[in-house]
Amino acid sequence: MGKDRIKLIANNKKAYHDYFIEETYEAGVALHGTEVKSVRMGKCSVKESFIRIENGEVIAYGLHISPYEKGNIFNRDPLRPKKLLLHRHEINRIAGKIKEKGYTLIPLKVYLKGSLIKVEIGLARGKKLYDKRQDIAKKDQKREAERDFKMKF
Repeated sequence: MGKDRIKLIANNKKAYHDYFIEETYEAGVALHGTEVKSVRMGKCSVKESFIRIENGEVIAYGLHISPYEKGNIFNRDPLRPKKLLLHRHEINRIAGKIKEKGYTLIPLKVYLKGSLIKVEIGLARGKKLYDKRQDIAKKDQKREAERDFKMKF
């Protein structure tokens, strides 16, 4: 139980379709009280979000956390930039990789780890159209193979 328990809140499936994920990192998120309550209820979306490193801080843009219904005046803007919490050496390593051509940072998942809210971020390289076609073809082949396997038994 305790710290090991993980509950997925939001998943960015499109990221795996549009990018090659090279490395993943786990980051905490600096949130306010009503935002935490809203995330615990599962009201979070990472679909259109992206991450930038500014002044040595990792900031997530477009990470949508819906306002908490009972939060009234304490609710924050759902799309406000949210600071991600990483170790300095991780930030420096990521910043060095991003300076290389074609790398970007994208949030992959938002989840609860014990009582903490975490974001899995991925160091990603964009896919070209032909790469996406190859992935779709592989998925179709795998699906057909599984279908044939089921029919045999």
